[in-house]
Amino acid sequence: MVIRTRVAPSPTGEFHIGGMRTLMYNWAFARKFDGKFVLRIEDTDRERYVEGAVERMKKVVRDYGFDWDEGPDVGGSYGPYVQSQRLELYKKYALELVKPGKAYYCFCTEERLEKLREEQRKQKRPVTKYDRFCLNLSKDEIEKNLKDARPYVIRLKVPDNEEIVVEDLILGKLVFPSNDIDDQILLKSDGFPTYHLAVVVDDHFMEISHVLRGREWLPSTPKHILLFRAFGWKEPVYAHLPLLREVDSTKKMSKRLGDVAALDFLNSGYLPEALDNFMMFLGWNPGTEKEMYTLGEFVKDFSIEKVQKSEMAAFDRQKLLWLNGLYIRKMPTEKLLERIEIWYEEYDKKLDIGKCGRDFNLKVLKLVQERMKTLNEFNDLTSYFYKRPDIDKGEVGKFASGKEKSKEMIKNYLAVYKGILDKNWDKDNLDKISHEKLSEFGYQAKDAFMTLRYVVCGKEYTPPLFDVFNLLGKKEVIERLESVI
Repeated sequence: MVIRTRVAPSPTGEFHIGGMRTLMYNWAFARKFDGKFVLRIEDTDRERYVEGAVERMKKVVRDYGFDWDEGPDVGGSYGPYVQSQRLELYKKYALELVKPGKAYYCFCTEERLEKLREEQRKQKRPVTKYDRFCLNLSKDEIEKNLKDARPYVIRLKVPDNEEIVVEDLILGKLVFPSNDIDDQILLKSDGFPTYHLAVVVDDHFMEISHVLRGREWLPSTPKHILLFRAFGWKEPVYAHLPLLREVDSTKKMSKRLGDVAALDFLNSGYLPEALDNFMMFLGWNPGTEKEMYTLGEFVKDFSIEKVQKSEMAAFDRQKLLWLNGLYIRKMPTEKLLERIEIWYEEYDKKLDIGKCGRDFNLKVLKLVQERMKTLNEFNDLTSYFYKRPDIDKGEVGKFASGKEKSKEMIKNYLAVYKGILDKNWDKDNLDKISHEKLSEFGYQAKDAFMTLRYVVCGKEYTPPLFDVFNLLGKKEVIERLESVI
């Protein structure tokens, strides 16, 4: 059997990071067994359709490092791969189920359906279901309604008193009573299919062998199984992945607590390879101590048996930040500078590096690379190398015992630094001389060096002070000290 997996995002918003995790697992499963990975677009929800979402989704998938064997832009033997281009196919197969009585026309108005739901809620029924009023219409009534062009939907006739058994690759044997399942709508009054009809028809004709999807789709699975059986088609193998939750929460990831769109993380300066590595472990565990994986290594080690059975996997944002910082620290500085330059241009950010030259920029980056956790931190961590900071002179005194003491410190060290020959201006000599003068002046190291750091850099936290002074150069350091005095 040829392994064929798919993801089918809906362009009703930005592609969710959880959808990207699901895409990764489907992609890896297909790659592991030399199968095919299919991308198709489920754009039948026209009310919530977002213009441009499809193109952004395809781009972000590629930016994360994934490709597809069949789908938009690349074609394939089972296209078209956009649902809005397959409407006649869905209508044809919905009507095919009407002929043998496996589905039926429903002409009920929305007002009647809402009244029915309200009555069932008052009766405290666990679920509201259609009462099958239109199932009992005579052939003549149906033909008259169709002739009069009354709006209709087509519903599946769910069999009574049956158990739908599903063998899930992750969750094992699952049993769903058919009496709990509504006669779901297959074809809407606007001629568009519902998700349930379209996904089954597409999975069949695109010969999808395995469906790996989030746990939120579990209630839909018996509906899809019933449809496959109604058509007489072989159903794919299902595997339902854990949902993503925030740390210390029992609910799905929420925009209220941070980014949730896959694009948001790239826009915030996370590296795709770090994001991929992080997502691998959102429900899967190789059973080893290994934490850093390339996509190739993940494909080699990935198996459905190692996907956790629990309902949710914790999306630990602090761990992602740590992992991204680890990738940044391990990257060669030259390559990192290229990535920073590309990122700032790609995401319309202004890179404040002036015209100091590449060698200078590399020296700056080497000083801050250990401190960076995301690409977008570069400007803030390095701003004082490229332009003189705006110093709040009222703040200068807080590092010593007042403004006058701070002013004295600055003047004394200014005189010291002016006396250092240009050829001796290096970090080791600066460090040695600056510490020797502490006892002579009667200063505490923290008071003196924090004052100098703030005056020269405008920040309380920087790389080692004398590395900074060395790179800025004697002339610049002296001018900054003088300007504050």
